[in-house]
Amino acid sequence: MRRLLLVASCVAVLATGCGVPVDDAPRPVPVPPGPFANPAPDATATSSGRSAEPLCFLRDDRLVRVVRPVEYLPDVATHLEHLLAGPAEADRDGGLTSALTGRAVRPGGRLTAGVAEVEVAEAADESGRSDEILAFGQIVCTLTSRADVHSVTFRRDGRPLEVPRADGALTTEPLTAADYRSLMAAR
Repeated sequence: MRRLLLVASCVAVLATGCGVPVDDAPRPVPVPPGPFANPAPDATATSSGRSAEPLCFLRDDRLVRVVRPVEYLPDVATHLEHLLAGPAEADRDGGLTSALTGRAVRPGGRLTAGVAEVEVAEAADESGRSDEILAFGQIVCTLTSRADVHSVTFRRDGRPLEVPRADGALTTEPLTAADYRSLMAAR
């Protein structure tokens, strides 16, 4: 009998020690430190409860991050559409441009396990711009500013697409903002 009471007590102690505490409401979970932690804290809620949508544009052939206040951070596809729409009038007045004007980036984008996949159509010759590296840099730096995106890959017709990093080397590997750091304007 004593042995049975001891076993029952141990089971009761173990069962209560393995429980998960219950909260009254959802709580935010921070991104853990490590290789996939977001190095750009711009995509956060503001003190007014609104969110900030970071977008990367160009000034003097340098990537420049601007932050637009939004009610909530949109999904990856909508965020990419906002980037493709180009700088707002006030941003253009401040000298910002985009290498994505006339680019054949298809609207949309898919997020899978922290990797944003962007579909690129055949390059259009009518753009007349030779700043392909900056165009890919704008997309990568914009999307990796999000807490839910740690890298970006590009595809054409569903297959991996080789794209240039800042150093001009072509890769099909997932890209991060660090791949374009040398093109970022000083803050």
